[in-house]
Amino acid sequence: MRKSIIYLFIMIPLLATSQKNILINNVEIFNGVDEKTITGNVLIVDNLIAKISTSPIATNKSAMVTIIDGGGKFLMPGMIDAHAHTTMDAMPLAQAMVSDMSYISLFSANSAEKQLLRGFTSVRDVGGNPFALKKAIDQGLTNGPRIYPSGAMISQTGGHGDFRLPTDVPRHSCGALTYMESCGMAIIADGYDEVLLKSREQLRQGATQIKLAAGGGVASDYDPLDVAQYTKNEFTAAVDATDNWGTYVTVHAYTPKAIKAAISAGVKCIEHGQLIDEETTKLMAEKDIWWCLQAFLDDEDAIPFPEGSSYKAKQLEMTAGTDNAYKLAKKYKIKTAWGSDCLFDEKLTTRQGAQLAKLTRWYTPFEVLRMATSTNAELLALCGPRNPYPHKLGVIKEGAYADLILVDGSPIKNIKLIENPEQNFLLIVKDGIIYKNTIL
Repeated sequence: MRKSIIYLFIMIPLLATSQKNILINNVEIFNGVDEKTITGNVLIVDNLIAKISTSPIATNKSAMVTIIDGGGKFLMPGMIDAHAHTTMDAMPLAQAMVSDMSYISLFSANSAEKQLLRGFTSVRDVGGNPFALKKAIDQGLTNGPRIYPSGAMISQTGGHGDFRLPTDVPRHSCGALTYMESCGMAIIADGYDEVLLKSREQLRQGATQIKLAAGGGVASDYDPLDVAQYTKNEFTAAVDATDNWGTYVTVHAYTPKAIKAAISAGVKCIEHGQLIDEETTKLMAEKDIWWCLQAFLDDEDAIPFPEGSSYKAKQLEMTAGTDNAYKLAKKYKIKTAWGSDCLFDEKLTTRQGAQLAKLTRWYTPFEVLRMATSTNAELLALCGPRNPYPHKLGVIKEGAYADLILVDGSPIKNIKLIENPEQNFLLIVKDGIIYKNTIL
């Protein structure tokens, strides 16, 4: 037993100092920024891209090197989903409302691994409690994308994040918190002091940015779509908290009134915004506001609400504005990100790449790929000193994280390749670790 202990302590430093090298040869490299690609080779040392060259790359003979012949195929950065819900994307809402948090965490870990194998190596989580999942992924206990967590979406009473039962009000007569609130999945806060406290609590837990509900939602129970939520004073509470931490607030909002109110308080990013008008878009351009848009359409990926229901009516009103929203975003050159917003539907999660490919309705395939890589990475980095991942994401550049996908074909020429990652993604690397390789 004593010899085993000594052997263990001798080996630990050796393991800690050994390098993990991967050399990917002969690939068409899309760097995430430029439309023009190059044919070359990429060396990964540990978790970073160490060298990119059109000439052969020599490696240290003393280091163990995994050499992969890319066969001239398309190498691109790992994709980024800037509007994800990692603890709520695949589990049905009715099940989530009655499930123990430990079960939700196990369920979401399984879902996160599937997301990684769809080629999404980083996500910005904008509602839920992914803190334990993020920690488990970062420590290698489970597989999944990097997570930039907002923590629980903060909502006013009767707002988009209020999924309490009708009998759960008045709040103080029914107990301090509902189960979903105590689990950190959603938070109700009214007034400056409550919003400030709840924002600080999420930052305390490790939030990289804070998310508020600023207006009505399609799937929420109590708020018509046109309803604006929170006052300027309440928005300011969250902005004050995030300013002190060097990060920012993003908001769920569809309408001009909701968007303007949030911007007036210092909010830096708008999620959705399908019902925006031209005046409000100009304001976003003037204030340099980020816009995280989704390709919501009345199609096969729309949540199947019952015909004639209020949810269906709200959905149709919202999706009818999507074309105009993208048109205005392009006209005024708004910094536009993309996110899937998969919620409570396992089948929909499998369509993550297909939802991204829908952007070719408004953008070229190159613009779509750039948005899902380097542009989305810029939005992730908006959290400044709260950024848990200090190296570059969304690009193939020396010094960037080694997050890579080798595609059997060029998505710049055929964007539909990303719709079927199981067949078309031959190699998936995240943080210098190979999670899928079907070409060896």
